[in-house]
Amino acid sequence: MLSSASQYAWDTNEEYLFKAMVAFTMRRYSSKTTTQISNVLLCNVTDRVSFWFVVTDSTKNTTTVPGSEVEAAIRMNRNRINNAFLLSDKTLQFLKIPSTLAPPVEPSTPAWLIVFGVVLCLIVAGIVFLVVAGIQQRKKKNKESTERENLEEKGEVTITIENGTPCETLDLKAGHINGVFSADDERFTSL
Repeated sequence: MLSSASQYAWDTNEEYLFKAMVAFTMRRYSSKTTTQISNVLLCNVTDRVSFWFVVTDSTKNTTTVPGSEVEAAIRMNRNRINNAFLLSDKTLQFLKIPSTLAPPVEPSTPAWLIVFGVVLCLIVAGIVFLVVAGIQQRKKKNKESTERENLEEKGEVTITIENGTPCETLDLKAGHINGVFSADDERFTSL
């Protein structure tokens, strides 16, 4: 069965063209050169260009070609039929025959190249981050060491680093009394 949803002027010439296209597809499919236009019969033609058709066997005009063969022939040459009527799968519909699938779209850039580019950018960004962080850390260390040297030159508080922890040493000239160990009254015996 054929159905067309377009505003198509359907007349006897269009019927003849359709019959010729179906005969052509049957000849291409079955490699029989005996299928004629007269073997394609249109039935129940409506104003909306909706009808069903059968293909008869050319050797015996009374028997019809099995529907599976007709469907396979139309499926094989569907784009030729669409092009003959300047229609598409959306405007020319064969019932019980699914539309032709468009070929898959090939991206202009392969997927592996996109993944490779993303991974490469991440690696470059990581390297740049490590280099910048190292430079900042070195500047910070140099700044701390120059500050420490300046303080030592002035004779104020010296900072020593023990086990990675900065410790302030006291200015021995001025002295400092730790209140925890000093007591007003000596309750404990001296050693």
